[in-house]
Amino acid sequence: MSNPVPPSRKKWTRFLPFLQWTPHVNGASLRADAQAGLTNAIIVLPQGVAYALIAGLPPEYGLYAAIVPAIIAALFGSSWHLISGPTAAMSIVVFTSVSPLATPGTAEFIALALTLTLMKGVFQLVLASARLGVLVNFVSHSVVIGFTAGAAVIIVVSQLQNLLGLTLHTKGTFTDNGWQVLRHVSDADLKSLAVGLTTLIACVLIKKLLPRWPNMLMALAIASGLAWLLDPRQEHIAMVGAIPASLPPLSMPDLSFSNISALSSGALAISLLGLVEASSIARAIAARSHQRLDDNQEFIGQGLSNVVGAFFSCYASSGSFTRTGVNFTSGARTPMAAIFASLFLLVILQLFSGITAWLPIPAMAGLLLVVAWNLIDFHHIKLIVRAAKSEASVLIVTFAATLLVALEFAIYAGVILSLVFYLKRTSHPRIVTILPVPNAKYPQFTNADKKRLPYCPQLRIIRIEGSLFFGAVNHVQEYLQSVREPRVLIVGNGMNFVDMVGAEMLLQEANRRRAIGGDLYLCNVKRGVLRMLNRNGILKELGRDHLFHNKGQAIHRIYEQLDAQICQTCTAKIFQECHIAPPGAKGQPITPPTPDKLAAMSEAITYKNLAPDKPDSVHIS
Repeated sequence: MSNPVPPSRKKWTRFLPFLQWTPHVNGASLRADAQAGLTNAIIVLPQGVAYALIAGLPPEYGLYAAIVPAIIAALFGSSWHLISGPTAAMSIVVFTSVSPLATPGTAEFIALALTLTLMKGVFQLVLASARLGVLVNFVSHSVVIGFTAGAAVIIVVSQLQNLLGLTLHTKGTFTDNGWQVLRHVSDADLKSLAVGLTTLIACVLIKKLLPRWPNMLMALAIASGLAWLLDPRQEHIAMVGAIPASLPPLSMPDLSFSNISALSSGALAISLLGLVEASSIARAIAARSHQRLDDNQEFIGQGLSNVVGAFFSCYASSGSFTRTGVNFTSGARTPMAAIFASLFLLVILQLFSGITAWLPIPAMAGLLLVVAWNLIDFHHIKLIVRAAKSEASVLIVTFAATLLVALEFAIYAGVILSLVFYLKRTSHPRIVTILPVPNAKYPQFTNADKKRLPYCPQLRIIRIEGSLFFGAVNHVQEYLQSVREPRVLIVGNGMNFVDMVGAEMLLQEANRRRAIGGDLYLCNVKRGVLRMLNRNGILKELGRDHLFHNKGQAIHRIYEQLDAQICQTCTAKIFQECHIAPPGAKGQPITPPTPDKLAAMSEAITYKNLAPDKPDSVHIS
């Protein structure tokens, strides 16, 4: 999708990435982007207000967060379709991180929310500048699914009092919110409940019957009309209230040391979560648009959007799945669509700011229940539960921790558990005994245990499928010590990495086997592993003549060192050399071959004739 950048521009694109796509802007693209931007502006109007309420902020802050960050991320990000702004997950983390330090909605709460946003952006820029964006890959999909499902439940419970028309003083936690609602459910206002449920039902039906229409906006219009009919004097049904018709005002985060220290844990967690959210959405859309992404540049765009946004009254933003999906399906061609969406929203905010005075709070609660339901990815939850117990455990632990502890610690718990299972898997690499496929026309190797092939009594050929690092050394060493055959050939094309501890273990095992009359050999070793062995002098001690280009060359050389007497009594005849001559006989046949044996041997390609630099094929079934 993207054309090569001219050399004169190339040196500037690192600092001004929008130079990559501005040459593609023309009249047709501007018309398509403007149409997609207008659609996005209409969609984000109710969403921004709803998300701000989740975050414990005045409604206008949700709209501010949908304007400035979207422009910055579009200019300095990598994706052509990703739109940044407020999200449900970001909003709930902002609320739970700041609410213990200040009362929601107050000036102090707002200042701390902006401080959290600034810290989030700084953390993301640090990760991007150090090119450590790869860290987000350790936040597994199960962690994200479990966290968002838990956040959805928290949103539902936190909005029940608004749906029921109750005003409760709670600690803001999942358990306290739920307990307080249960205690006061008998005091629910039926008019508020009717408005909230009407919003919920209308939103779902419009989405199903008219999928291209702005269902949230239409549902709120219906709920506002119903609220006016049921409570024309606004004595029972609470309203959102009018928002100021102004540009996003300049703001100053609270940079006191005590507050920065208190928010640091939440800021790191929300920065990782934001990067995971944005990168996963960008990758999903790029797979459909065939755009090549630069993950590190995307992290820079996300970090800058939060840093700049913190000084323009914008709380933490990230990639919005809904707005990005609508942006792509609406025909957006360049990031100008995100800029148009922000500009249109700014116009709407200037001309129709008073419209929020007619929005019932129970209607917003009903809208948020729909948002929460859509956050729960039931399809992937089923796949994760069926796939593996370890992934299901990560999902369940993250989900439970999201409900019961601080949200940032829920993310950490999921990440740590994911790393534990990952390290457990990598510390036990799969070790397979492989042998030549009998009567194969071309050299092929297969799983000896699965095919129930007989073993050679003097040589074991194994393939280690995993890196040989300090965590895996004990497992591999125990396996090697259990091998009875005196000589072992390790096929190394499954090893991507060997550290110093692993290299020392190979040397120890070689010396142990030499002491009992055997030896250790390597073949098909990757260049990185070879450099590691050579750099530390391990290869010299192992013996360079013990390293082979492929299995055929290795077997032919090792065969000459086997015990001829054992070979003469062996009936397995595993290798083709076994049918030619005993070890050290230099071509003298063991027994005269039959005519059938001669025919089979003439069709086979002997290991000896294989080119030294051409690896033979391996078929592990």
